[in-house]
Amino acid sequence: MSDPDGRTDDWREKMGSGSEILRHRAVRIPLPDVEAERSLHENMTRIAAAGERKSELLDDPDVPVVEVYEDELREMGRSFKHRLQQVAGEDYYDVATAYIEGDRDDWIGALAVYYLECYYRLQERYTVDEHVFFLAILRYPDCFTVNLSFLDAEFGTDGVRYESSKHGTDEIDEEHHDQYYADCQYSQHAAARYVRENVGHIREAFPDPETTSFERRRYGGFVHVTGRNGPVFGEILDSLAPDPDRFGDAASTPGLVPEGPEVERAKRDLLVDPEVVV
Repeated sequence: MSDPDGRTDDWREKMGSGSEILRHRAVRIPLPDVEAERSLHENMTRIAAAGERKSELLDDPDVPVVEVYEDELREMGRSFKHRLQQVAGEDYYDVATAYIEGDRDDWIGALAVYYLECYYRLQERYTVDEHVFFLAILRYPDCFTVNLSFLDAEFGTDGVRYESSKHGTDEIDEEHHDQYYADCQYSQHAAARYVRENVGHIREAFPDPETTSFERRRYGGFVHVTGRNGPVFGEILDSLAPDPDRFGDAASTPGLVPEGPEVERAKRDLLVDPEVVV
């Protein structure tokens, strides 16, 4: 999977500053009209569809788990590139660099750094076992927030775990190889069922504004957590209730805000000893 514009190495040198933008922060985007709500609904529908596709791939015994995750990364890459272009135009890399180097100080630069940093960290997620990817998207009456965190943590009792036979066969002797493969397939089918049954949380949190009353769509949210420890993968997909008292001001322009009490609680409730990497 290639990066948005071929500048991965350059950005790694800037990651220290980018990480500070990401740490314990979220993006807050205003929802000034139905058109903005419709765009949000469509984006969330695409995320839900990607979850359904992931479920189908996990259910396919001919598709290795690593390919499932590569497919997910490609979809995330397209999403982040789209967000970067929406925020900062085609020159998003230069905009983010200018913000880090102090040549600009505005919300466009801050959001460009946030999204670009997330993208590159996601690429590393597939090579660094211990990092857990945490995504929370929350809807409020006049805005929504996107929080992405990369944590050093273990999964709690929620969610589902499944194993990749391709990643774990080195430690399995030939006598038990067939049973191990069957156990891995069983766990992947269970994970597929879990994702399929829970992807509805995304659709329920962000319903169609043209067919749903404002009272019913004022608040909603979901949390998605994924991670890997060697051959074992973990996944949590659940609803997340927004705090009605989180914001005391109206959302006028996009910007960065603290991650919020809902996200803080979710990290504590869903993960064991979470420590923020970024």
